[in-house]
Amino acid sequence: MKNRQLKRSHAPIFWGLFGAGGMLAALFGPMLVLLTGFAAPLGWLPAKAASYQGMLALAQSLAGKAVLWGLVSLLLWHAAHRIYHSLHDVGVHGGPLAKALTYGVAAAGTLAALGLLARI
Repeated sequence: MKNRQLKRSHAPIFWGLFGAGGMLAALFGPMLVLLTGFAAPLGWLPAKAASYQGMLALAQSLAGKAVLWGLVSLLLWHAAHRIYHSLHDVGVHGGPLAKALTYGVAAAGTLAALGLLARI
């Protein structure tokens, strides 16, 4: 019997990020659209709830930064994974280039969100 060494794969990491982002998109996406797209502009929320000062206070707190960064980054990774596999499904087999572009954009967006939140 020969020793067979299994090839390590990074796929579980990307599938995990995809799953976490999908869960957040399903749970919080519709509510974010409702609140920021309809309720706040139409005045259905209390004045302080949708104020600039309230959102700034959220983004300045450590817990708020963590939540915002997690939400933005996981949604980016979910979108990147979905786009990469959708390209494959429609017949665009970009290989390593497509993978580098889709996941690279998600990584750059994650780092950009981290940098922007750190500056607030």
